[in-house]
Amino acid sequence: MRYFVIKEDRSAGYTGFVDAAHKWGLPGVRNCPGCNGTWAGGFAYPSVDLTPVAVLADFEKARTEPIEEYERLRELVRPLVPPGTLLEPGTTFGPSVGTAQGRFGSFSLSCLGDVMVRREALEKLQAEGLRGLKGCHMQVRFRQRNAPELLELELVPVSQLHPDCLPPGHKPPCPRCGRPGVGKPKDLLLDARTLPADLDLFRSADYSIELCTERFVDACGRLGLEGLVFLPVCVA
Repeated sequence: MRYFVIKEDRSAGYTGFVDAAHKWGLPGVRNCPGCNGTWAGGFAYPSVDLTPVAVLADFEKARTEPIEEYERLRELVRPLVPPGTLLEPGTTFGPSVGTAQGRFGSFSLSCLGDVMVRREALEKLQAEGLRGLKGCHMQVRFRQRNAPELLELELVPVSQLHPDCLPPGHKPPCPRCGRPGVGKPKDLLLDARTLPADLDLFRSADYSIELCTERFVDACGRLGLEGLVFLPVCVA
């Protein structure tokens, strides 16, 4: 099986633009005592509903907090997500809320890497037997008539880069907050041992890279779905 990095096809001529943010989120970490880092990650779980949480206001404003506050809020969320879900600082939940305008292809990407798909395109892919495609409702208002129905695809973070593509002497992730010890390498190499056997679209868990299988690429080509380009990535 071959694998590919997903990028937006900027040459396709589509003008679609979404100005939106997920409804809730964990805070980023400020001055972590383990690495002294201040940061927030980029995982998104648009299917997760946080309304059972007692104080939703704690999750409604993007910000950084001392690590103890992040950890407290993380544990309030944990019962609402599947076991093993990665809940790093800055993780977001719930539907994207905002506005949209322009002409959209079958797919489009937000500036944060969120993958959006027109409903009819998703239904075609699901009919082809593509695995793990979960489309989530978006609360976006269009500034035009005849607007498409856009869904956000929930990409599960499950794979990792192979250690051979990391620079010599790189530091491991912070044991307290999980912050990566090195920036994303230029030449990517996926670790075959971490690749999912049941997903055709997913993220890397260490650097939040959008990835897909050749099954996904072939189906998009066969169905004439536009808006993405696929860059092959090596596996070891």
